[in-house]
Amino acid sequence: MNDIFQILSQIVDLGGPVIVILVVASIAVLAIALYKLWQFRVAGVGRHRALMQAVQAWDAGDETGTNAYLSRSTSYLVPVVEMALSAGQDDNDRLISEAEARFARLERGLRILDNVAQLAPLLGLFGTVLGMIEAFQALQDAGSQVDPSILAGGIWVALMTTAAGLAVAMPTSILHSWLESRMDAERGVADQAIQTILRPRTARGTVTAHAAHA
Repeated sequence: MNDIFQILSQIVDLGGPVIVILVVASIAVLAIALYKLWQFRVAGVGRHRALMQAVQAWDAGDETGTNAYLSRSTSYLVPVVEMALSAGQDDNDRLISEAEARFARLERGLRILDNVAQLAPLLGLFGTVLGMIEAFQALQDAGSQVDPSILAGGIWVALMTTAAGLAVAMPTSILHSWLESRMDAERGVADQAIQTILRPRTARGTVTAHAAHA
């Protein structure tokens, strides 16, 4: 661990405050990534098999099967489906709003990932510009005793911030895109379930919501 901290300390000393900001941003991204993976797992994101079987049973006119499948579902969309089962076609907007409220909780933190993905390369470029200014100032101060190594050393240190910015931005962008794609899929599932329940192929009465679900 001491070796790791020493390496990080050296990198920070070379890159300056921009590197510090990028390190903090990378830690925040890692924390958000772990939290979102845990949150998605607890909420049952992507695990809607029993829920969709309940919707299919309702569409086929099987009210008993609908309740049975709902009682086994661990999807966070179960309350929305229960509301839809006792709602009318005019309640479509209200049901969509209920689903969106649940999506909003799952999407917390995605804006931060998006901002980091966009700003990290710009911060890296900003650090490079500052480093280049320092390198040319050192070259000017050297006067006639110009040493190419002074300029070369300043340039590689300056470019390090750009590399760091890209290193933070690329995985963050991939993570953000993946999480957004998961949420798009969740919206598709919710919309399909709501529309199928409100406009079933087989007419029936109201299904009584199950008392408890897994």
